[in-house]
Amino acid sequence: MRKSSVPTPNDSTRVDPLRIAHMTRNEADMAFKKRVQTIFEWIDPQGDSLILDMPCGRGFYLNMFRYVSDCQLIGADLDWEVMQKAQRNVGHLPDLMLNHASIYALPYPEDTFDGVILSEVLEHLDDDVAGLREAYRVLKPGGVAAITVPNANYPFWWDPINKTLESVFRTHIGSGPLAGIWANHVRLYTLDQLEASVRAAGFAIDETRAFTHDSFPFIHNIVYGLGKPLLESGVMPQALANAADRTTFDQNNGSLWNPINLGLNVLNYFDRNNVINEPPGRSTVNLAIKARKPEA
Repeated sequence: MRKSSVPTPNDSTRVDPLRIAHMTRNEADMAFKKRVQTIFEWIDPQGDSLILDMPCGRGFYLNMFRYVSDCQLIGADLDWEVMQKAQRNVGHLPDLMLNHASIYALPYPEDTFDGVILSEVLEHLDDDVAGLREAYRVLKPGGVAAITVPNANYPFWWDPINKTLESVFRTHIGSGPLAGIWANHVRLYTLDQLEASVRAAGFAIDETRAFTHDSFPFIHNIVYGLGKPLLESGVMPQALANAADRTTFDQNNGSLWNPINLGLNVLNYFDRNNVINEPPGRSTVNLAIKARKPEA
């Protein structure tokens, strides 16, 4: 396990919030920071746990779970190009397997996993209930699925372009650098819609959350339309890349002479009043559900 200056994890307890803050210190997407906090609260990575991240994307959650725990990890994704990026990011880590697989036909026996991460996936699925049923199948009885989705009632400043298009023209931009919160999504969710899909798959609902209301203007477009392609292009100076990369949180010295760190401080200022669960009806970037497979 990699070393850091923050306290050593203890597998007999929950992950220290200070370690979670350390792992998200480079994060410009304030909603992602809340997603990480929520997932670690709901899926407790004990040493004997087996946890599935579907889809694992570039391996960000896998990297964090390995950083704080010796649990066994499996990441799966259908996008082969993305899987190759995950392989570069986390394929070298111990007790971690990556599989090329569809969420509709997971290559695992039923009752396999202690926890399943389903973060920002259901909105991409034509049949979200079918995907949830597969997650239900591979979970052990009593196991938890941590689910996050984009909220249909998202804050105006998070994605002003699409919010304006929806309000005035009842349309949105679904792909490209201006797609914002709608990027390649079949739908956004209300809480009622999300709960209905989760229950239809057989899950019991332990807890719901809605988070990230205050946001820097156009932040989704800045982070994902501009920042992400720039980082992945490899043209950023190394010091800037280390401060912007979700996988290199130990390599950022925090210096405010680094413009990325200066920008992160501005974004953290906007995030200062956000809480882990906003009041009902308030616009937020994300909805989240802690879903449990009932004991037999």
